[in-house]
Amino acid sequence: MMSVQIRQLATTTPDFEAEFQRVLHWAAETDHAIETRVAEILADVRARGDAAVLEYTARFDGLNAASVAALELSPAELKAAFEAIPASQREALQAAAQRVRAYHERQLEACGRSWSYRDEDGTLLGQKVTPLDRVGIYVPGGKAAYPSSVLMNAIPAHVAGVSEIIMVVPTPKGEKNLLVLAAAHVAGVSRAFTVGGAQAVAALAYGTATIPKVDKITGPGNAYVASAKKHVFGTVGIDMIAGPSEILVLADGSTPADWVAMDLFSQAEHDELAQSILLCPDAGYIAQVKAAIDRLLPDMPRKDVIRASLEGRGALILTRSMEEACEISNRIAPEHLEVSSQEPSRWEPLLRHAGAIFLGAYTSESLGDYCAGPNHVLPTSGTARFSSPLGVYDFQKRSSLIEVSEQGAQVLGTIAAELAYGEGLQAHARAAEFRLKGGTR
Repeated sequence: MMSVQIRQLATTTPDFEAEFQRVLHWAAETDHAIETRVAEILADVRARGDAAVLEYTARFDGLNAASVAALELSPAELKAAFEAIPASQREALQAAAQRVRAYHERQLEACGRSWSYRDEDGTLLGQKVTPLDRVGIYVPGGKAAYPSSVLMNAIPAHVAGVSEIIMVVPTPKGEKNLLVLAAAHVAGVSRAFTVGGAQAVAALAYGTATIPKVDKITGPGNAYVASAKKHVFGTVGIDMIAGPSEILVLADGSTPADWVAMDLFSQAEHDELAQSILLCPDAGYIAQVKAAIDRLLPDMPRKDVIRASLEGRGALILTRSMEEACEISNRIAPEHLEVSSQEPSRWEPLLRHAGAIFLGAYTSESLGDYCAGPNHVLPTSGTARFSSPLGVYDFQKRSSLIEVSEQGAQVLGTIAAELAYGEGLQAHARAAEFRLKGGTR
C-alpha cells in the first residue's frame, strides 16, 4: 500500500505560518440547499405536527408507520434490548454509566447548587439553581450508532434533576441498534421515538400531538440535524453546533510511536473531514510515528476513511520545543488534546484552550469517549476558546435571588435613584425612593 501523504511541517521554516493556516482551514460555508430544505421541514412540522413527522420518516428513513405513537419505543422494549445484548456489553454499559454518573455528581457538587449570603445590613443575595423540566437528546442512528452518546447526554441531565428526557433516534428501514436501546434503558431515558433528521429536531422544538415540546436539545447529528438545531435555537436551547472531530497530540517522544499513530487514527476514522495533528520537538520521533502510520494503516477496517482524513486535514509538526507546542495548541483549541509526555503535569498549566485534556501516555482519547467519566460531547473547530464540554450545568438554569432589608433599601435606594435619574428613567428612580425613610426627593 502507498505511503500516507500526510503534511509534515516545521515551525522553523519560513512558510510555516501559511502552511499551518491551510491545515487549520475548514470550509464550513453554509450549504444553502440544506438550509432551505431544513427551513421547509421545520415549518411543515410546526404546522402539521405528527402528519409531517410521519411523512418525512417514511421518505428519509424508509420507515412507514400508522401513527407517531407507533414509533415510540416502550420501556419494556428498551429493557428487552438490554437483556438481549451479550453479558459483556451489559457489564460495559453499566460500568461506563456508573463512571459517567459519578463524575457528573462531582460536577453538581462543584457548580450546580444554589447559594446565598446576607450582607451587613441583612440583605439576602444569592443564586437559585433549578433543572430544566424536559430535554430532548438526539442520537445518531444511520451509518453509525453511538450508545456512548446516550449515556453522555442522558446521565448529566438526570444528575442535574431533569424530570423528563425524550430521546429521538433514526432507525433506517426499521433497523434498531440494540446497544443504543440498551443504553437508553441504563441511562433512564423517559421516552424514546424512532424518528431522526430535521423532522425530529422540529418535533422536539415545537411539540406535536405525540412528541412533547422540550426546553433544550442536545446531541450530535448530520448536516441537516446541525442546521435544524441552529434554526430552532431561541425557541429551545441547544448544546452546540458540532464540526468534524479533532485530536491534537503533544508528544515529547517518550510514548511508543504505535500508540500515538493509533490515537491519530482514532479520530481520523470518524470521517474524511476529521482532523489529527501531532506536535513534537523531536524529528526522529516524528519519523517513527510516520512509519507506524504507514505500517498500521493497512490493517484498519476503515483505512480508506483514515487515509483521506490524514491526507486531507492531518499534519505532523516539528516544533522548537514543548513550550512552543503548547503555544500552538492554544491557537488550535482542539476538541481532544493528548499530552503524551513523561511529565504531563509540567505542560498542563500552559494549556488554556481545549475541550478535554488527556494527560500521560496511558490516557488514550478513546477512554474518554466511552468510560473515563467526563463528558465526550466537546466543542470543536476552535470553539474551545469560549465554550465547554456538555455537563450538568447545561441542564440547569440560574435565577438571581435578592431580598433587600429595610436598612439595605436606604443604601441601595439612594444609589439606584441617582443612576436611574442619570439614565432618564424616572419611574425606576421613584420606585427606589418610595422605600427611603423620609419619602422621595
